[in-house]
Amino acid sequence: MKTLVKLALLAIVANATWHVFTVYSAHWKFLDGIQYAAQVRGNKTDEQVRQQVLEIASQAELPVDEGQLTVTHAETRTTIDTAYTRVIELFPGFTYPWPFTVHVVAYTPTPQPTNRR
Repeated sequence: MKTLVKLALLAIVANATWHVFTVYSAHWKFLDGIQYAAQVRGNKTDEQVRQQVLEIASQAELPVDEGQLTVTHAETRTTIDTAYTRVIELFPGFTYPWPFTVHVVAYTPTPQPTNRR
């Protein structure tokens, strides 16, 4: 009987761990995508980068609200801020709203002048 209880607890912990892992995996993938988008923005406007971030969120099936997404840039620095909440099923029938905050700062490399002689 003790073995069954231990196995049941192990199954519950494994299930919760898997659900948390999948949600965080999508979050990290989203962070990587927007970090890259900010670093290689080139001559894109803030609005174009914003739309690209929303597209990345859509592909990752993340509930990012347009109203909570800000993209700003000054000189070579681009800052992207947003927040969203994912609902995670930690236990069958028990869900928990898990908030995520995103703050990405990326620097675009500036071309270095070349000395020609």
